[in-house]
Amino acid sequence: MDSPDFPGLVRFLVEPFLDSPDSLRIDCEENPVQAKVWIRIAFKGDERGKVFGRGGRNIQAIRTIVRATAALSGWSAYVDVYGASESDSGSDRRPSAASQRSPGKPKPQLRPKP
Repeated sequence: MDSPDFPGLVRFLVEPFLDSPDSLRIDCEENPVQAKVWIRIAFKGDERGKVFGRGGRNIQAIRTIVRATAALSGWSAYVDVYGASESDSGSDRRPSAASQRSPGKPKPQLRPKP
């Protein structure tokens, strides 16, 4: 069975979040023997927040759609996001803000005014 158009699907899902869609780079590595696909996406670093969304909701939804599409075709899919700003190398992954926070440090809480 042929694999779905994974790069086209990812482009369709990610481009609406980008101010400069031309910066989007998609690398798709398929292994037809194991029916697995690895998709790596990169874009300008300053657009990371838009693609990831609050709490990572956008990127999680994109990953869910790609995995579900792959599963319907008998494939398994993995989506990774890489930094693509000029100061970063294309293969370096930058940790998210949540992973940079120390585990022992509590999140600041807002207090209501009296």
